[in-house]
Order: sequence, then structure tokens, then C-alpha cells
Amino acid sequence: MSVSELFIRRPVATSTLMLALVLFGLFAYRSLPVAELPSVDFPTISVSASLSGADPETMAATVATPLERQFTQIPGVDTMSSSSSTGSTQITLQFALDRDIDAAAQDVQTAISQARRSLPTAMTSDPTLRKVNPADSPILFLAMSATTIPLTTLDDFAETRVANRLSQVDGVAQVQVYGAKTYAARLYVNPALLSARGLSLTQLISSIANANSNQPSGTLYGAQRSYTVSADGQLRNAAAFNDSVIAWHSGAPVRLRDVGRAVDSIANDKQATEFNGRPAIVVAVTRQPGTNTVKIARSIRALLPELEKQAPGDARVSVMYDRSEFIGESIDDVKLTLLLSIVLVIGVIYLFLRDNRATLIAALALPSSLLGTFGLMYLCGFSLDNLSLMALTLSVGFVVDDAIVVLENIARHRERGLSGAQAASVGAGEIGFTVISMTLSLVAVFIPILFMGGIIGRLFREFSMTVAIAILLSALVSLTLTPMLCARYLGEHQQQPQNPLYRASERLFAAAQALYAGSLRWALRHYRLMLLIAALSLLASVGAFKLVRTGFIPTQDTGLINGSTLAPDGLSFEELLKLQRQVAKIVLDNPNVQAVQSSAGQGQGGVSSGNTGRLIIRLKPSAERAQSADQIIGELRRAVRAVPLMQVFFQNPPAIRIGGFSSTANYQYVLQGDDFGALSLAADRMLKAMAQIPGIRDVNSDLQLNNPQIDVRIDRERAAALQVAVADIQNTLYAAYGTQKISTIYTSSNQYDVLLQLDPDYQKDVEALQALYVPTANAGLVPLGSVARVQRGVGPLAITHYQQLPSVTLSFDLNEGVSLGQLSAPIERAAAQNLPDNVVGSFAGTAATFQQSLVDLPVLLLFSVLVIYMVLAILYEHFVHPLTILTALPLAVIGALLSLWLFDSELNVFSFVGLILLVGLVKKNGIIMIDFAIARRREGLSAEDAIFQACTVRFRPIMMTTLAAVLGVLPIALGLGAGAESRQPLGIAVVGGLLSSQLLTLFITPAFYLAMERFSQRRRAQLQ
Repeated sequence: MSVSELFIRRPVATSTLMLALVLFGLFAYRSLPVAELPSVDFPTISVSASLSGADPETMAATVATPLERQFTQIPGVDTMSSSSSTGSTQITLQFALDRDIDAAAQDVQTAISQARRSLPTAMTSDPTLRKVNPADSPILFLAMSATTIPLTTLDDFAETRVANRLSQVDGVAQVQVYGAKTYAARLYVNPALLSARGLSLTQLISSIANANSNQPSGTLYGAQRSYTVSADGQLRNAAAFNDSVIAWHSGAPVRLRDVGRAVDSIANDKQATEFNGRPAIVVAVTRQPGTNTVKIARSIRALLPELEKQAPGDARVSVMYDRSEFIGESIDDVKLTLLLSIVLVIGVIYLFLRDNRATLIAALALPSSLLGTFGLMYLCGFSLDNLSLMALTLSVGFVVDDAIVVLENIARHRERGLSGAQAASVGAGEIGFTVISMTLSLVAVFIPILFMGGIIGRLFREFSMTVAIAILLSALVSLTLTPMLCARYLGEHQQQPQNPLYRASERLFAAAQALYAGSLRWALRHYRLMLLIAALSLLASVGAFKLVRTGFIPTQDTGLINGSTLAPDGLSFEELLKLQRQVAKIVLDNPNVQAVQSSAGQGQGGVSSGNTGRLIIRLKPSAERAQSADQIIGELRRAVRAVPLMQVFFQNPPAIRIGGFSSTANYQYVLQGDDFGALSLAADRMLKAMAQIPGIRDVNSDLQLNNPQIDVRIDRERAAALQVAVADIQNTLYAAYGTQKISTIYTSSNQYDVLLQLDPDYQKDVEALQALYVPTANAGLVPLGSVARVQRGVGPLAITHYQQLPSVTLSFDLNEGVSLGQLSAPIERAAAQNLPDNVVGSFAGTAATFQQSLVDLPVLLLFSVLVIYMVLAILYEHFVHPLTILTALPLAVIGALLSLWLFDSELNVFSFVGLILLVGLVKKNGIIMIDFAIARRREGLSAEDAIFQACTVRFRPIMMTTLAAVLGVLPIALGLGAGAESRQPLGIAVVGGLLSSQLLTLFITPAFYLAMERFSQRRRAQLQ
């Protein structure tokens, strides 16, 4: 008794089980999280440390290096990079994908604790760590602005109310506030007035700290009652500091107002953020992995009216960019593509069967399999994203294949006069092994992907599992529900009504089958010629890879463009802000742009930088503009050239960012070397060489060596003679120009810094340093000029390390229509020609992963072929039959690659997965042929007659399954809707491969079978 027989006899149980599968799938569909891509976690930790006023070299030597030395001892660190600029160091640690992020964070915290004894004692704050995921960019940007209240009040509301409230939304991982205008009391001191009263800056710092104290005072325990003692030592605002007594001079108190002034200010006055030309605070929301992006964004939007009611003054909260809009649009388009595929496939079934009941029975395999797949996706913790929905769309074509094969075989027996029940039992029993063979061999294609590591393995694991689940469920439905329905509802065979459409289609099918039969006879007589064609196609498939340009993960038009600006080294913040506003205005004036967030003094990743800025540009909806994001970038690049002194870089953000690099472009090439002089010269040569390579644009280096600086050369002998300690000289300079935090104002809900600076009049030129006085050991003061010489110089604006070595990162982007694969070799040639032996160059981030994929993906393809061969060998207990079945593969590869070439599409990760999918798809025809031929051989037919009969009898199901698969994938290949840029290459590859293999496999596979059978017969004859 066959497997199907049990279900044919129990129609109620079969129907109930299928109904349960469908209902579970419907429930799961509503519960699946919605995202753009599957959750890919890059265990990444960012460590930040600050030492206010320290130059980049000091930060690199005293902060970055001790920390890096400890971090190298942590297991599982893949890459480590650091950037040290004035007053701050940021170190990014990227761990292996299988490293637990929480355990890694504990190890990093331990390393920080061990390094603390080697760090400067004057650190502004202890190093802090933050768990980040470069693959997860913010899903929502909110802009807060007001006209009647100061930005400090708005910032306080954003930090304490908005950020806290949004953090409580289910699924939110992090809320960051950019352009923060945190309140601070700033003390401006006149050094001339201070020294005239015999006071030094270090004395002033000590006096202010003593005047503003918030210490516990204890408890008084009386005989009958206890009292909490509270002393009013806390100053509440900047004005209160003006009356503070800092010293006594000539019997009179010296107050702060006598030597300077205290003003209400902000903590970072060298950074500004604007939204559409108005000062603003920007709030960025990042989701937790595996959560529903659309649901989170909807929940946050629902909170905005409530937050606006609570906001002070006329504060407004606007949605600057909502990534869920693109995700929702993209998911809807994929759903539409899925629906279109279903309609086309059902149309193919009806065209061939021309029977309403038979078509309905075959079509029922679709909802049963697809909805059941949703249920298992839910159990596996998958999400409803572009890749999983694309997997389902691809599955539509071959989910019905099994049902078609079973139904066609049952229909053939029915036409021979058997009853519906008899035809169902016999037909399903005959074809059961074929269905199992097709299913297992197709599922086997994805086994290598499941075990593949790295980003590609993580990205396509859900895709592979989704397709495999759909295929397995389709086999289950085809061997259970389909035969049962055929037995119950097809009934006795009746002659179909002879309407004109039926007669025309029947004549067409008969003519096609007759033409094929004649052609097949000729091909079998000339099977050696067919084998030659097969061998040539195998060689051609290898050469065809060179035709197609190679890429990695295609960019999509999400309606967002990122921008970076770079001004000359040493440019003042005021001038930088003017230039940044000019750039932002030009961008906002573009008719395709809806909104612009502009930040000056802030680079990529939100890192403070003195000569950089960033732009976040929201485009109008795609329906309201005729140009793509890449075309708009070209327009903007030309327009901003009118802004002098400013370099502007635009990039279409990638669907997934790999690596911890924050740069001006999507791709990076890193130079490393021990000799910083040789490294800087090599970087300059390499930068010029890369700029000359056609197809590359926006080449930029993070090496900035021309930052104006003041070198104070201490005369140590003179200082010793005047009893001036070197440390006191440095402390005085740090107090004057380090924007030093000298005290803290505590409130019930927050705390604010008290910062010390020289009066702005004493910060305008180098000569102002002559007004500084340094303390001596005998409590006197001497001019700085008496113990040191001041001169102008230049130095680095930032110092970067990669894997502990000094490094320079060269960032670059590609022109439209140019792939990364076309430029990898020219870049490596430029490196070989321009880099000395003591400087090493390598791709990093996305570019490095692409380089690795060039090795991994071909191996993956070969491994998939090997796995299928082994599965087929096990199923058929034969070494040659699997080779016969796989003869279609080279033909499919040629068709796929030629299709990509003809449509100017690149061979990227998505299209390569299409090639792997083809490995499983195109062998279906071979299985149908060989199974039938083996059965006929057992009945005594010759090899030629057996394979001829197999091909002609199974001609209709072969054509049906292939056409169903082609039309199922066709909507993807057409590239319709949002996010189609990533889906289309896969669709083109699969459609092209299926069509080419179908045209030739009908002749080459039977010819190969005949040749192998005759060879086996000769071998047996020789052995006898």
C-alpha cells in the first residue's frame, strides 16, 4: 500500500489535518514580525573615552593604545579599529558572528577595568561601552524644533521625556539624541584680571569646586527626635557663580564677576543640528533584532500627539524619516508579486488540464503549502521580510510541481477508464517515488547554505529554510490531499466539452508533442552529437561567468540619502556652520527632496569632529519623482560644487552595512604600517591612483595632517630656576583651553556640567597665550613666556588604528552601472604599484566581505551540486543516473548568465542564490524522465524505446512544471515595485536558466541516458 492510499481512504482526517495546517498558518502570519531583511546580528561593541582638550596624538598614545592592548586578549575579536581626535577616542570591536554579544560586553568591561590603571588620571569620564549592530540602522528619525523656548529646554525635554518614553515602546532597542543642546554653566575668565589679583587658573578651579558642593551632611539624633541635616552648598544656575568668592586680595573678597563672568550655555557649543534650515534636536530610534519594524513605527507615531501636548512652549515633533514606510511598501509589492505568481501558475495549470475540478485540486496545493509555511516560519522565529516573501514567491512555481505531476498521472489513468478512486490510488502510487526524489533533491540544494558561515550564510539562512519548508509541505500535500481530492471529486472520466478553445489547445499540444517526438528520434539517433553539445555547454558555462559583472548586495532606493561634508583642517566652527548651511540649502532646494537634517561638527556615526558634518536627506515618495536615488545623487553632487572649501559626499545607504566603519562612502580600502611617515606618503599616492580608476568616485582619505596647532616648547632649565613645575604649566594650559569640567550642578531629574574657558577675547590669536600666568612653588606667578616658547605648527586632526597598527582608510563609491567586481582588480594593481613593502593594503567592511564571497560562492555552488548528486545516488542506488539527471545544469547556468548579461544585471549574492536554486529546479525534468524510463526498462523495453516513451508520455507534465516555475518567478524578474533592485537579478537568473535548460534538456538528457545505457551494456558484454 502506498503512502497516499491511507489518506485516500480517510478523507475527513485528511481534510481536517490540512485545515488545521491552513488555520495555524493564518494565525502565524498575523504574528510574524515584519522587517526589511532577516535579522543579522554583528556582535559589535563601541568603546568611547574622553579627555577634554587632549590632542589626537595624546589620545592615541595614552588612551587608545592601553585599551587596545587589553582588547587584543579578548577571544573572538575579528577586527578592531580606533579613531582618536581632539579630546576623544572611539574604539570599535567587531566579534565573530557566533560570539554572544552579552558575554563579549562583559569581557570588554573587564578589559577596560584592567586598562584603567594605565589611563590618564585626568580622564573626563571613565571609558564606556555600547553594544551596537552595524546592520541595524535607525528605523525612525524624529525632529524636534521650537521658536519660543531655548534649545536647552527642548533638549532637556528630549533627553528626559521623549527618549525615556520611546524606550518603553515594545521592540525599541535604543533611542539616541543628536544635536544635543544640554545645558551647562560656562565660566569665562579674563587671565589678566585674574593674575592682577595674584590668582592662578588652578586656584580658581579649586575655589569654584569648593563653592559648589553637594555633599551629605548627616543626621542629628536628639533625645526625642532625629533631624536630617541639609546644608545649602549647591549653586543652581550660572548667575549664582558670579557672586562666588574665589579668594581674598588686599583684605577684600574677590568674586568671580571681578575676574570673569558665568553664563547659561550648552555643553557642546561646537556642534549644531538643523532640520529644514531651523535649529532642531533629532531623535533616532533603533529596533531590537527580530522585532516588527512596522509595528514599532506605528506605536511611536501614536505617541507623538501625546508627547507634543507635554512639550514645553511651541515645541513640535515631526517625523523626519520612517523606514517602515519603505519596508511596508516593499513588503506590499512582494505580496502583490506573490499573488500575481499564484494567478499565473493557476492559469498555466488550467491551460494544460482544461478541467475546472482538476485545476482547483492542483491549485489547492498553493494555499495549503504557503500558509503552512507561515506556521513553521513562526515556530522557527523567522520574520516576514523581503527575502522570506521572495522565497515564497519563488516557491509558487515549484510548490505546484508535485501536485501537477501527481494530478497529471492520475488524470492519465482516469483517461484510460479507471474510476477516480482507482486512478488516484494507482497514479499516486506510481509517482510517489518521483515526488519524493524531486523534493529531497531540491531541498538538498540548500543544505550547504544552512552550514555556511559569514554574512551570506546568516542572510540567506531564513530564505533557504523558507523555500525548503514550502517544498516539503508541497510534497506532503501532493501525496495526501491531492490524491484524496482526485478520488472524491474527479469521479468517472467523461469526455471534455469540445469548445473551440479546447479543440485549438488540443491541436496545439498534439502538434507540439508530435514535433518533439520527431526531433527526439533524430536526437537519439545522433546522441553523440548531443553529447558533444553537452560538453561544449559545460565549457561555455565556465566561460560565461566572465561575461557578467560581479557585485555584492545591490543598493535600493529607500527614499533616503546620506551625506558627509569635509571642510579644510583647522577651519573655525563658525565658518564650518556657514558652509554647512549653504550645502543644506542647495540640497533642500532640489525638487526631489522633501526634508534635510544637517549637522555641523558631527561626522558619520554621530562622532564629534571639528571639520566635518553630516546630512540625512529624505526624498519625496517614489510616485512623486521621476528619478531614482542614484540619479538624484548625481544631481546633488553637481549642485554642491558651488560651495567653496567644502567637499561633499553622498551615498545611497546599503541595505545592510558590514563592519564597524563610519566613512564618507560605502566601500573601504585600509592601509597599515608601523612607519607613520611612509604610511602617509603611501596613502597620498594610493588616493591619487584610485581617483584615476574609471568607475570610482568620491575617493577620500581619513588622513588629515594639516590641522593648525600651537606648539608650546618648555624651557625646563628656566622653569626649574623659577620654581615652576612642568605639570603646572600643562595644568594651566589645560585649564585655559581644555574646556574643563570643574564642577557639577545637580537637579532633581538631571545633572549639568560647569565648564571653564578663557574669555573669547583671549582665544582669538596665538599672542593671547602671553597673557597666561603659571604658579610657582612659592605661591607666586610668572608669565608663560618666561618659561616657554610659543610657535605655530601643524598636526593630525585624527589618528586611526586598525588591528592596533597605525592606519589610513581610503573610502570610495562606484558610479551608477559599475559593480564592485569590475574595480577590485584595478584597485589591487594600484596597490601593488604604489605601496612600499612596509605598508600593507586590504579591503575592509563590505568590500572585504565581497572579496571573500568571490571565493565562497563558487565553492558553495559546487558543494550544492555534489550534495544533490549524493542524494540522487542514494535514492536511485546508482552512480550514473544522477549524472544523467544533472546534465541540464550547465545549460541552466549558461541561460542564467546570458540573461544577466543581456539585461545588464550583475552577478551578486541574490543572483548567485538563483544559480543555486536552479541546481535544484532543472533536475526535476530529468527525474521525471529517468523514473519513467527505469520503469519501462523493467518491463523489457530497450533503452532507446524506454527513454523515448518516457519523454513523450511525460512531455505534458514536464512542460507544465517548467512553465509554472517560469511564470511563478517572472513577476520577480520584471522588477516591479519598491525594493525590486535586489529581487530582480535573482528572478532574471532563474527565468533565463529555466528557459535555456528546458529547450535543450529535452534532447540532451535522453541522449546522455541512452549513451550511458549502451556503454553499460557493452561493459556487461565484455565482462561476460
